[in-house]
Order: sequence, then structure tokens, then C-alpha cells
Amino acid sequence: MLENFLKAPIDTDWFLAKFYEVLPNIGTALAILVGFWILYLSTRGILRRILIHADFNETLIRILIQNIYLGVLMVIAGIMALSHLGVNVVAATAGFGIAGIAVGFAAQDVLSNIIAGFMIFWDKPFRIGQWVTVAGEYGKVDDITLRTTRIKTRNNTFVVIPNQKVINEVLINHSRKGMTRINVKVGIAYKESIDNARTVLLEEVSKIDKILTHPAPEVIVESLGDSSINLVVQAWVADAEDEMFALFTITEQSKKALDAAQIQIPFPHMQIFMEGTPSAGQ
Repeated sequence: MLENFLKAPIDTDWFLAKFYEVLPNIGTALAILVGFWILYLSTRGILRRILIHADFNETLIRILIQNIYLGVLMVIAGIMALSHLGVNVVAATAGFGIAGIAVGFAAQDVLSNIIAGFMIFWDKPFRIGQWVTVAGEYGKVDDITLRTTRIKTRNNTFVVIPNQKVINEVLINHSRKGMTRINVKVGIAYKESIDNARTVLLEEVSKIDKILTHPAPEVIVESLGDSSINLVVQAWVADAEDEMFALFTITEQSKKALDAAQIQIPFPHMQIFMEGTPSAGQ
């Protein structure tokens, strides 16, 4: 049967007639696609300036223009082009709609993260390059996508956090207001002078690089503990990137300065009094 089909004469006149019949429609469809592409090229710059003027995030601008705006234009162009080629666009659209519903149910988590991504771009709780603590992770925001937020930690590891988790967690932005204050707790013995300890600590902190002189460092009494007078050394850095360096340095230098000044840093201890202890002769 296949051999008979292959041996059957080909009606070239019929093919040419059909080709010439649909050629204008093909030309119209191609013209529609080219026209929408030109529309995109001529309007993307205007749309970009509008979004920049509205203080939209650069990443969101790129997504809106290069993905969503272009996608919408191409879908409209595709539907119009197919309709000129005789395709039943209504039936095809209905089929895509049913398939879209099925995909939506199967990808609820992905869609939730994408919606959360839009909320992050709109609300702007942080920007790329800022230092944040979120979902138990501390680091610099390296990238923001529609689905995830990527954080680079001080260990040079990348943490990828789903955007839905980001918006549902308490977030600390260490860089939002510029300067960052560091608090280092130091305990001294009750027999020591608070004023002497304050003088020693402030003198040592003022020598540390990255510590600002305005606002000036302070040493305050936080509480009177069971075994110690609990002080807090407060100092400011200009950039949150220096926060950990300043924290570790102040902690180390405070210990060394108090040791050099012979100011005791106590440790928790307990005195036990025993009643009814037998005498030595018993």
C-alpha cells in the first residue's frame, strides 16, 4: 500500500494553487509578527524610563520589559497571526487555558514564590548589595529573582532562599539606614570601678580601625548580674560590611585592655554553705 502511495503521481498544480492561495495569509502573518517586534523595540525604552522614574528595582524592570511585556506582545501577535492562517484560535485558547489550570495546580509553590518575588520588588525591603539577616541566614544580597533571593555569606557560600519564606520571616536589614551600631557585652567584678573600666574600654575602642568617632563610642551599664557588673560597649561603623570585623575586634581588644589594666573579668561561681558539718574531733 505504501509502495502504491509512493508511486502515485504528485499533482503539482494542486500544491501550487494551495500555496498561492495561502501565500497572502502567510505574508500577513509574518507582517503581524514583524510589526509587533518593531512595536516592542520602539516602546521598551519609553517603558523603561517610566519605570525608572517610578523608582522600580532594576531587576524588576528587566523582568517586566524583557519577559512579561515582550511575552504579552508576542502572544497577541501569535494569536493574530494564527487566525490569519485559518487556525481556530478560540479552540486553541480554550485548550491552553485548561492546560494552564492543570499546570497551576501542579506548581502552586513555584507560583507562590513568584508572587512573593513581585511583593519583594514592590515593597523593596532590601536591595542587592545590602547585608541582611533572614531565615536564620546572615549575608550580603547577591541577587533577587522572581522565585528566590540569593545571599552570599561571609564564608563565601551562597544561600538560596525561596521568596515566600523571605516575606514570611522576620527580616533584619543591616544596611538600610547606613551606619550600624555594634554592641559588645563585657562583665567586670563588683570590686572594680565602673568609671575606670569605662575609660580603659573607650580608649581601646578608639584605636580600632573602622570605628566612627561621630557618633562617639559609649560604655553603658546594662545590668547588675549575679557575679558581675554587666557593661555594654557601643560603637558605630559606617558600613554594615564592617559589622562582624568590628564586633570580633572590640571583643578581643576589650579583654586585652582590661587584663592590662588589671580589671577583673569574673566568671560565674557559687558558694555552698553546709549546715551540721561534724567537727574535726568527731
